[in-house]
Amino acid sequence: MSLETAVREATGREVRRVERVGGGDINEAFRVQFADESFGFVKTRGDVAAGEYAAEAAGLRWLAEPGALRVPEVLGVADDVLVLDWVDEGGRGDPAAFGAGLAAVHAAGAETFGAPPARASGSDAARASGSDAARASGGAPPAAVTPLRLGSLSLPNEPTPDWPTFYAERRLLPLLPHAGLTRFGNRAVESVCSRLQDLAGPPEPPARLHGDLWSGNVLWGRDGRAWLIDPAAYGGHREVDLAMLRLFGSPGKAFLTAYEERHPLAPGHQDRVELYQLFPLLVHAALFGGGYPASAERVARKYA
Repeated sequence: MSLETAVREATGREVRRVERVGGGDINEAFRVQFADESFGFVKTRGDVAAGEYAAEAAGLRWLAEPGALRVPEVLGVADDVLVLDWVDEGGRGDPAAFGAGLAAVHAAGAETFGAPPARASGSDAARASGSDAARASGGAPPAAVTPLRLGSLSLPNEPTPDWPTFYAERRLLPLLPHAGLTRFGNRAVESVCSRLQDLAGPPEPPARLHGDLWSGNVLWGRDGRAWLIDPAAYGGHREVDLAMLRLFGSPGKAFLTAYEERHPLAPGHQDRVELYQLFPLLVHAALFGGGYPASAERVARKYA
């Protein structure tokens, strides 16, 4: 099936023109012009996992629900294609507005630590979010909770009763077979996991997380407002998003000040930044190797 046909079937709109654009290391990306002169962004991949794009579409809609930050509209989704509204970039970013907006998204909350977005609408969201049982914080999760997908990695998303358990059993420990750490590094991560009830900070309700919030997944529109793209959304601890955003450069003082004015962080959050960067470091170690395994080991030893 041609890309034009796949987009037409997913969106119900005729495609006039297609051009390849940059879209990351994993997916092929295209800019399409529709017959009505509007534009869309298309991502596709031959080996995409079943339900992966549906889960991303559900995550985008879920993050858009609070109305606090801009999120591209989902124009259509199928097993092998995701079509979004095109975002015109180029403005000077407003970090303070981004900080306040992200705080509002986090504060909108999630129903559990874990399960993918449950409130997103549409048939694709239903596929991504599982049954009503997955949404109930008190009941046992269904067998088919959609996993979190980051590149070629697939991580469990089944809810747990508390955040330290979720962070250990659904995020850190499942990465150890893939991350390439030394035996001593693996032991350090395991030690961190055994101490998370003390290390993770004061209990907080589940936050509505982007889940892969590095600077490349924030676009600045021509009006300077931030757009969130490429989520791996789930209910979790908000300091994970903030730590990821600081991993490859600081979002700046204006961002952090505005965030805390809207949604103050718990005492000791500065001491937990690297604790919550351990997860993306392990992800990068598994996906890219290089110096990431050593960086992950260093952080694990700090908290072990």
